[in-house]
Amino acid sequence: MPDFTRDETIDDILSEVAKESGEPENERGETDVPVGEHVRAFRESKGLTAQQFAEKVGISPALLTQIENRMVSPSIGMLVQIANAFDTTVSSFIGGKPEREFSIVRKEDRTTVSRVGLKDGGKTPYIYESLGAGKAGRKMEPFLLRLQPLSEPPTARSVHAGEEFLYVLSGEVAVHLGNLSDVLKEGDCIYYNSTTPHYVHSAREEEAILLVVIHAGK
Repeated sequence: MPDFTRDETIDDILSEVAKESGEPENERGETDVPVGEHVRAFRESKGLTAQQFAEKVGISPALLTQIENRMVSPSIGMLVQIANAFDTTVSSFIGGKPEREFSIVRKEDRTTVSRVGLKDGGKTPYIYESLGAGKAGRKMEPFLLRLQPLSEPPTARSVHAGEEFLYVLSGEVAVHLGNLSDVLKEGDCIYYNSTTPHYVHSAREEEAILLVVIHAGK
């Protein structure tokens, strides 16, 4: 998934970069989603301590505490990792709707998420919309992703189970996958195993828009 590996240091850096971007608040009418609170409620529903939950997911308890307290915004890759660990879906944490055998998401009904409910109002380097919310038992997570330009692209790479497909709708996207570094332009696409260290970012000083499909590996 086009995301950034999260640890305490990288998350703090990216939060600061996002806050300094100067993008007007709610420019597109983004919804402020309290993902951290959803993660905490899910953990508590399982009767797990932060230590037990973090160990099952494979992250540090310190990072989990930051996520739950809305100090950092988890990437989609991190949410996939949590969802996989507990056999649930990403929409469980970004807000979804009752699930059934099929899902129709109207353009006007899509929930756009950018700030992901950070307490200080900071924004993440990407804005995304879930396109598969409501489909029961789904094996894929489709998203519309808007990559915001960064002055200093992060160097930390994401690694998690599954596969990812990216199709560039507009702009240019720099892709770093294992030893590969390349630039995808409008109409280009890439399909890779999420177990290969990766990250992507806008290759220009403007927003890039992608269709992203994640197979969570379950």
